Amino acid sequence: MVSKAAIVLLIGLLGMVYQATQLPPPNHNHSIHDDDNYFVVSQRIKLSDGRYLAYRERGVTKDKAKHSIIIVHGFGSSKDMNFSTPQELIDELGVYILQYDRAGYGQSDPNPKRSLKSEALDIEELADQLQIGSKFYVIGVSMGSYATWSCLNYIPNRLAGVAMIAPIINYEWPSIPESLIKDDYRRKIIKLAMWLASYSPRLLHWWVTQNWLPSNSVIEKNPAFFNKRDIEILKRIPGFPMLTKDQLRQQVVFDTLRGDWMVAFGNWQFDPIKLNNPFPHNNWSSVHIWQGYEDKVVPSQIQRFISERLQWIQYHEVIDGGHLIVHYSGLFEAMLKALLLGEENASYKPRSSILGS
Repeated sequence: MVSKAAIVLLIGLLGMVYQATQLPPPNHNHSIHDDDNYFVVSQRIKLSDGRYLAYRERGVTKDKAKHSIIIVHGFGSSKDMNFSTPQELIDELGVYILQYDRAGYGQSDPNPKRSLKSEALDIEELADQLQIGSKFYVIGVSMGSYATWSCLNYIPNRLAGVAMIAPIINYEWPSIPESLIKDDYRRKIIKLAMWLASYSPRLLHWWVTQNWLPSNSVIEKNPAFFNKRDIEILKRIPGFPMLTKDQLRQQVVFDTLRGDWMVAFGNWQFDPIKLNNPFPHNNWSSVHIWQGYEDKVVPSQIQRFISERLQWIQYHEVIDGGHLIVHYSGLFEAMLKALLLGEENASYKPRSSILGS
């Protein structure tokens, strides 16, 4: 029988991964923000396999855009996640932003055949149908980064650049040395979740809706899951609406989350650490990883290992950052400038003493 403590840790980890995709309430004065009406039927495209994909457009219009960016939301999130970014910067850089509901989320149809490759092909078809150009940027947030890795593998010729913000780690990647992960408690939790999702989904569904599990408010205040800056952020952003017991009791919600989790942490068809640089002729790195040094979801030492093996990736580290760095003031602006202009902010350059530890 699975222990209560293990399930509590599992729910906490799910909450952490989800929370990283949620952003602060909109600043209606200077930021790209969510609509006041959350019940508007979204614009959708029909994919070649018959599924519908919902999307929304932000920033400058396509005809005025210098840069087109597709943002990939993470676990339990949607296209309506808000990025608190000054409108003046968006206009200055000429940024067109395309956000979409991944399969099964929001107003997009589920994909019973969801895979790493299908995530990349959905992005490519969305870009083609909306005619945003032959090349575009992709930003993946938290678990949404597995779709970003997939783009690097399956459609590298379509990419102008890539950024991954607090990207999840799949402990099954063959190039990660056992010595680096053998004692990692997160690995054990993910293995437990994968076993339950694969062999006993009904038990998992029943268990995650039980009243004895901790509430979201308890999880949000737990220093085992979040560092100090994260906990401060959690005081002013939404909780875990898609991970409430009422939501999880809905089979369609549970199935979407379960399927997403299984693809993200299952056996991949490629090893990201063996990918080749898709931009060998650029003067600066066009692939970026942004990581909090104090992240309690994704160990920074594994993220540093990956960036050291793939030296064509520009690694940025927030020394006092947790898993919610995308919320931190000024971070998304720095990410845009690094991705689009090649500007490096010295505040987020990893210290050599840390890299050497």
